[in-house]
Amino acid sequence: MPSHPSRALRLLAPLSLLLLLLGGCQSTRLPEIRDAAPVDLERFMGDWFVIASIPTVFERDAYNAVERYALKDDGRIDTTFIFRRGAYDGKERRMNPVATVREDTGNAVWGMQFLWPFKADFRIVHVDDDYSQTIIGRQKRDYVWIMAREPHMDDADYAALLDLLEDEGYTISDIQRVPQCWQAPCDPL
Repeated sequence: MPSHPSRALRLLAPLSLLLLLLGGCQSTRLPEIRDAAPVDLERFMGDWFVIASIPTVFERDAYNAVERYALKDDGRIDTTFIFRRGAYDGKERRMNPVATVREDTGNAVWGMQFLWPFKADFRIVHVDDDYSQTIIGRQKRDYVWIMAREPHMDDADYAALLDLLEDEGYTISDIQRVPQCWQAPCDPL
């Protein structure tokens, strides 16, 4: 390990770039995932209840998960992801990434920044005509979020969205329901 911090940073930067490029190489092997372009950003803003997901390590065992989007004056999107860990009354967790809409994508492809300077690929794979249900996916098909404006989704609608995701190359068995209960009593799972 280098003894001087600036030497460590000089070694870390090329390694980070290499990892980023290798990650990009993986995603180019997959066929391009669909997107919902054009997306009306103003209609898309607001609260979305997470109905199901392939969760990231940070959101495993999430209850009452809600993603909130707010359009900033500079065109970026403030994002607030709130959930309870392990139970309906579990400890509240919150993440606040900022999204940048990628040009020439009909507002359907975003770079979601959790940690500078890295932006994760987020794509609006589907949004229904009345903007009441959506799917956010990724080109790598490693994570996905099925969301709705209400905390519950009709079983037929949910099945149709799973079919869409299967057609796009997702492994449906990896998708997990996110428990949602906003009025007591809530059934333990």
